[in-house]
Amino acid sequence: MQSRRDTTVARPDAMTGRTLEGRYLLGERIARGGMASVYLGTDIRLDRTVAVKIMHPGLGDDAEFAARFVREARSAARLSHPHIVAIHDQGTDEGIAFLAMEYVPGQTLRDVIADSAPLAPTRALAILEPVVSAIAAAHRAGLIHRDVKPENVLVSDDRSVVKVADFGLAKAISADTQHTVTGGVLIGTVSYLAPELVTDGKADERADVYALGVLLFELLTGQKPHEGETPIAVAYKHVHADVPAPSTVAEDIPDYVDALVARATSRDRTQRPADAGVLLHLVRRVSQALRDGVETDDDLTADLRPRPVCVDSGEAHRPEDTIPVAAPEAAFFSGREPEIAPPVPREHTTTIEATSREDAHEVVPASPRPVAHPTGRAPSPPRSVVVQPRSRSRRGPIVLLLMLALIAGLTGAGYWWAVARYTSTPALLGLTAQQADAKLAKAGLQGREGPPDFSETVPAGQVLRTDPEPSARVLDHGTVTLILSLGKERYDVPPLKGKTEDAAQDALQDTHLSFGKSLARWHEEIPAGQVIRSIPPAGKTLRPGTAVDLVVSKGPKPISIKDWTGKNAARATSAMQAKGLVVTVTDEVFSDTVDEGKVISQTPASGTLHKGDEVTLTVSKGPELIEVPGGLKSSGVADATAKLEALEFVVRTEPSAIYLGLGYVSGSDPGSGAMVPKGSTITLYLV
Repeated sequence: MQSRRDTTVARPDAMTGRTLEGRYLLGERIARGGMASVYLGTDIRLDRTVAVKIMHPGLGDDAEFAARFVREARSAARLSHPHIVAIHDQGTDEGIAFLAMEYVPGQTLRDVIADSAPLAPTRALAILEPVVSAIAAAHRAGLIHRDVKPENVLVSDDRSVVKVADFGLAKAISADTQHTVTGGVLIGTVSYLAPELVTDGKADERADVYALGVLLFELLTGQKPHEGETPIAVAYKHVHADVPAPSTVAEDIPDYVDALVARATSRDRTQRPADAGVLLHLVRRVSQALRDGVETDDDLTADLRPRPVCVDSGEAHRPEDTIPVAAPEAAFFSGREPEIAPPVPREHTTTIEATSREDAHEVVPASPRPVAHPTGRAPSPPRSVVVQPRSRSRRGPIVLLLMLALIAGLTGAGYWWAVARYTSTPALLGLTAQQADAKLAKAGLQGREGPPDFSETVPAGQVLRTDPEPSARVLDHGTVTLILSLGKERYDVPPLKGKTEDAAQDALQDTHLSFGKSLARWHEEIPAGQVIRSIPPAGKTLRPGTAVDLVVSKGPKPISIKDWTGKNAARATSAMQAKGLVVTVTDEVFSDTVDEGKVISQTPASGTLHKGDEVTLTVSKGPELIEVPGGLKSSGVADATAKLEALEFVVRTEPSAIYLGLGYVSGSDPGSGAMVPKGSTITLYLV
């Protein structure tokens, strides 16, 4: 649906470039269906790519189509499953009804079948299993999809992601789903309609199971099981012809795979798995056998094949015996409950020889109305008896009595065959296996356990459902399959810390949980790309399909370096240590230009580091100080000047207050013993 680009449209689409509700910017159209088109869009608010499904212009005025659009949003919103396309939003913008959905880049299953089918059984079941899992989740939530077909299954380019879309026809499992015709027109896709939908419009979970069986047949063979020039002809074949075994069309298909297809597509819906959850267990059993390299398995095949309901004169019951064979158009379009036309009974004639021609007469008893038979077939009518004359008419009453006895015997046998040898399945739901076995034994029946299943309402160990269903007809001393509850389906979040993001997502899928989103965080110890933790945390028990978010490391947080040259060295050290850097003072040197205690140089002076990296500082000790020498007073000006200049002082002379011109030093500034910077000026006062 939203997975493959629509290449049939050459001219620009009027919707491209439009923004719905100020939030969804529409790009190119990527798919088109009978009632809606799908566009690649951008959710401006959350900055994510979505698929936007828009109802065709004019259909929004039709209340039924509008209701179906809203129903699709609500149906999908009830489901949270990794193999179901999520519905993000639903709305209307200036009369345009739309759905904002998860975008799945890739192609539809129809494209996969066209490109690659027939597929090997292992590959076909690997694709089918997530589809069955998704429909099973819908059945557990009380929904039937009613439109399972390849066009509604999306497959990613690498075929690692398989998702079911389009719940527009989905309805809650209730009395409302007992009829799927509206105004005399069947809804759904005719190639995948279960026989009961064609004959009486009744739909339950087993209608989805039938469609899944047809889907498996297509994957295995590359073709549909029933073809016809018109939809009516295809529907007629679904009612009157079994889906052929895939091995009759494709090679290298084990017998137990044929049996799985036959079980899922049985025209007698009581022979199909009760819902997609039961079918999922069967699919996994067959997949395991294929992975183990089993070429044939008589026990598995016998367990999977549909079992005949009853036997009549050595002939197994056939579903077409209960389905009208005339005017399929009426069943398809009338919307009326079709009438079941019983087959015309064969006539059987027995001749009894008489002794005289005068007594010859023909006795033909009136055929009673056919008694309803559990197979839909009327019991054999009483035989017509032709009596040839033997002696005199006194034999007539005797022959009549014999005929009446024969009729009574046949009627009694028919009643026993059709009614008396059957009993009803007792109500066993909610009982333990031991309680159910005891109740079955009391009713003259036997119980056997089928594959267990999860339930949100029935505690573990109690009967979840039975096959046949409660109050259904079952042969005396027959077997009732008990499906026991495993309790609520829950899974623990696995330990994900230290795994790569891909490995963590695989671990979630293996645990029947789904991946939500990634949250990137800095971490000083866990390398970039590895999981720091999950939300909810490891060990948390969750429903299947619950989204789990991953907190993924971006590696150590980068630290920008500030240049502290000329700044206070103590402050520089404290600031960088607070960021996790290691500060080392390699040297303290004299400087005539940088004050004491300030940074002369820094390595590195700029750039980006990480916690634990080293920064080296060179700190100033200020100018170098030299002591003014003693003995300057009373010495000659030449000697004093030479002594000071030897110490790199600058000498300046001035006459003192008592200057006499003698050329001797009376004092200096600074005086002897003072510590002054190297190169300072020393003033000598002369007398």
